Amino acid sequence: MFTRNDTKKIAVGNIFVGGGSPVSVQSMTNTPTADARATVAQIRALCAAGCDIVRVAVPDAAAAAALPEIVASSPVPVVADVHFDYRLALAAVDAGVAKIRINPGNIGSPERVRTVAASARAHGVPIRVGVNSGSLEKDILEKYGRPCGEALAESALRQVAMLEAMDFGDICVSVKSSNVIETVTACRTIAGKCAYPQHVGLTEAGTVRRGTIKSGLALGILLSEGIGDTIRVSLTGDPVEEVKAGCEILTALGLGGKRRVEFVSCPTCGRTKIDLIGLAGAIESRLDEAEREGKITRHVKVAVMGCAVNGPGEASDADIGLAGGDGFALLFRKGKISGRLSGSNDEMADLFVSEVLSLCAGGDAG
Repeated sequence: MFTRNDTKKIAVGNIFVGGGSPVSVQSMTNTPTADARATVAQIRALCAAGCDIVRVAVPDAAAAAALPEIVASSPVPVVADVHFDYRLALAAVDAGVAKIRINPGNIGSPERVRTVAASARAHGVPIRVGVNSGSLEKDILEKYGRPCGEALAESALRQVAMLEAMDFGDICVSVKSSNVIETVTACRTIAGKCAYPQHVGLTEAGTVRRGTIKSGLALGILLSEGIGDTIRVSLTGDPVEEVKAGCEILTALGLGGKRRVEFVSCPTCGRTKIDLIGLAGAIESRLDEAEREGKITRHVKVAVMGCAVNGPGEASDADIGLAGGDGFALLFRKGKISGRLSGSNDEMADLFVSEVLSLCAGGDAG
């Protein structure tokens, strides 16, 4: 387990962020926020995938008007993302959101920022100071010549100081670039200069495949250094994929998350004599469904291996594993051979998952 940075603990609805709290997974809806029914439906799908906190865009009065219904119906805390119009931020606070995300640099005059901060303080609503490469102040861009990591950090720290001067300290900081190294640089700088919790991730990371890879790199570096209290994997695609990726990243780093299945499988090679790719896919989809239905009640490590080289060792190290043979697979349970699987991929997958569920029900999973 990594040593986490000692950051201030803030409450985002019923979720604590920072101060040693579990790293939470966030996503953002891409439905029109004014369509409360569609937005709530998407929030529920995100929650089912493991999302802890959800953010919604509030670009206009129609979106703000839908917030009370969204907040009341959401199973997870709702964060309002507001730019340019401070009145939308005030409306979001009045609607009962758990947090607001603003960029004080584009929300208006210092007096308007002060008004938002006063309302947030009165309602116990934290503010996320969010700075992206595309939202830097003109003078900072001129100073650095481009939106680099140092520029992002300086902008965020300037805005944090503005809120502190207004006697507001219920703050979360986020500095994001679409570049891995610039994001890491910015987050490291923030971590070294203030103790507010950080929301970390890349912005505009890309499509599901590319964006997941880039985000995994940035988040892996930062989280392994103890930086990051809440994360988002920003993808061009279904936001449910963001949540899945975020949960997998936390699981891979041993930082918890809501995924209970640790899935190990081999890449296959010329020694493989069963359809391991198809079998692994069938097992994974069944385990995902079992997780969604709440049938897997604890952490379970599974291994789906293709041959006798690494297969028996990895399968033995898992709670439930299989090692492929010539047209069949040996089934391992807690390090010991417990059976032999053969037949179609669906048949073997059904038997494998039933063994996992039996293990959970029997209470001897690790």
